[in-house]
Amino acid sequence: MRQKSVWTHPDCTETEIEALKAAGVTEVVLAINHQQPEVMLNFVKEYEKKLDMKITFSQETEPLGTAGPLALARDKLIDESGKPFFVLNSDVICEYPLLEMIQFHKNHGAEASIMVTKVDDPSKYGVVVMEEEARVESFVEKPIHFVGDKINAGIYLLNPSVLDRIELRRTSIEKEIFPKIASEKKLYAMVLPGFWMDIGQPKDYLTGQRMYLNYLRKNAPGKLLVSSGDDVVIGNVMADETAVIGERCLIGPDVVIGAGCVIESGVRLFGCTVMRGVRIKEHACVSDSIVGWDSTVGSWARVADITVLGKDVHVADAEVIQMSAKPEIIQKV
Repeated sequence: MRQKSVWTHPDCTETEIEALKAAGVTEVVLAINHQQPEVMLNFVKEYEKKLDMKITFSQETEPLGTAGPLALARDKLIDESGKPFFVLNSDVICEYPLLEMIQFHKNHGAEASIMVTKVDDPSKYGVVVMEEEARVESFVEKPIHFVGDKINAGIYLLNPSVLDRIELRRTSIEKEIFPKIASEKKLYAMVLPGFWMDIGQPKDYLTGQRMYLNYLRKNAPGKLLVSSGDDVVIGNVMADETAVIGERCLIGPDVVIGAGCVIESGVRLFGCTVMRGVRIKEHACVSDSIVGWDSTVGSWARVADITVLGKDVHVADAEVIQMSAKPEIIQKV
C-alpha cells in the first residue's frame, strides 16, 4: 500500500515513524519551521535507510499555523492514487492505532477523520462534540458547562480534497478547517483506545514516556532492558542497541537511553531521557530530567528536578543542576 504522511509541530519521534511504517506508510513529509533544520537531517537520513521509507522536508519561511504547512506541502501530498494521508502532531504520544483508523475512515466515507481522547476535565481543552454515529457536530473551546469529554488527540486522516480548503497562509486546522468540514457532515471522530499524552512540556514529556514504557511492558516486553552482569535495571527501561553501559550502574525505572550513548560505571539514572550521543560519566546521577543530543554529564555530577539540557551541553564534574520550582532549560552558549 502506498500511503503518505505529514507531520506538523515536528518534535519527531522514532515511535511515530515506526507506527507509520507499520501502517503501510512509505513516504513521510516533515513540516519544519525556519529554525535549525540541520538538527534533524542526520536523524531523518538514518531512518530512511533503516525503515526503507522516503522522508522529505517541507520548510516554512514564516509561521503557517497548523494547516498552512499542508498547503505548502501540497505537491508532495497529491498524487495519482488519490489516497488519504495521515497528519500527526508530533508533540503527542499514544498507541497509534493507525491501521484501525484507516478502516474507520473507509467505513464512514469521511472526508476527514480525527482521533479524539477522553479526559477527566474537559473545561481545560477544546471539546469535540460528537453525534452517536461518530460524526463530529461542533467544537467548543474550554466549555463552562459540560458538552462532552472528548478532545482532539492530534492525529488525522485526510482526503486530498481537504487541501483545496486550505490557503497558503497562517491557518488553524482546528479552528478554521475542521469546523467547515463538520458543518458539511463530512468529519468523523474515532475514539483513541489506551493512553494519550501531550508531551509539549518537559514534565509532560517524561510522563508520556512513562506511559509508553508501561505500554511496552504489557505489549512488547522484549524491547525493554533487563539486568545484566553487575548492572541493575529497575522497572521499565529502554536502551538503543548501540548504547554502551558500564559496570555497577543502577538504571530505572522509566528511563530511555538513545543511540550511541555511553553510560560509564556507577551511574544512577531514573525517570529520565538520555538522547543520542550523550556521555554520562562515572558516578553521575540524572533524575526526572532530559539530556539532549551529544551532551556530557561529568563525573559525580547531578542533574535533577525537570532540568532540560539542550544539544551539546557539558555539565562539569561534581556540578549540581536542579530546578524544583520550574523547568531549567540549558543550551550551549
